[in-house]
Parts: sequence; structure tokens; C-alpha cells
Amino acid sequence: MPNPKRRHSQQRSAKRRTHYKATSTTLTTDATTGETHVRHRAYVNEGKLIYKGKVVAEKAPAKA
Repeated sequence: MPNPKRRHSQQRSAKRRTHYKATSTTLTTDATTGETHVRHRAYVNEGKLIYKGKVVAEKAPAKA
């Protein structure tokens, strides 16, 4: 497996890493519920799991 013959300087490594920036997650507001959520993810609103404005699953009542 090839290895570098010489050591790369800290400046050279830092220049390469400048392009790796942390980005914030994209939030969107659902048209039906008005809830703010992460895009392309299901979210819980009033005990219901919602995705793309449709109820995917409902929380069943707990059996005692």
C-alpha cells in the first residue's frame, strides 16, 4: 500500500480541510399541521407520526 514519502505540513492539511464546513439542518413547515420539522423525516404531532402531511402511525392506548 503506498505511503507518502514526505510529511505534509499543517498548513497544507488545513487548506484542504477548509472546505469541510458544518451545515445546519434544513427545516420546513408542514402545510397541514403548521409544525416545523426536519425535511424528509417523519415527526410526531399530538401522538401521531406524520410524514408528507399524512398520518403514518398512531400511538395505541396503553393497556393496563
